[in-house]
Amino acid sequence: MTLVSPTWLSISGVGPRWAELWLLPWALEEGPVAGIFAGFCLALVLDGINLDGSTQLPALIFLGYWWGCLGRKSKYSEKSFVLGILILSGSFLSGFSIWLQQIFQVHGSFFNAWALHNVLAGSIVSGLIAPLLCSLSLNSFFRGKG
Repeated sequence: MTLVSPTWLSISGVGPRWAELWLLPWALEEGPVAGIFAGFCLALVLDGINLDGSTQLPALIFLGYWWGCLGRKSKYSEKSFVLGILILSGSFLSGFSIWLQQIFQVHGSFFNAWALHNVLAGSIVSGLIAPLLCSLSLNSFFRGKG
């Protein structure tokens, strides 16, 4: 996993949220239905890897729909700063969803310093690299569309 998420691309060992970085360009270009489907598939893969009782399914489906609707209304893919803000807010929402599930289903303790650190660090790293990665994937994979 070091090649996929190098250590220099992290804050205190917390890397970017790769699922959101893959979902955003797809949902912006393909629309809300494809965004929901992509969020569902990504969540199933991630939930199969992580078997701790919490799921990424509701957050990734919501983000796929939300980003798909935004992509239909305007061309957010042309503005790299907006891509960073969308990933920052989306990864925070996804991390917060996991944190709430951990509180109510698994652990029962409200404040976990590690959870807050993971949510904030993952969101910041994802938001910082999103303009580069999402713009690159939008220009590379969706070049012939529209």
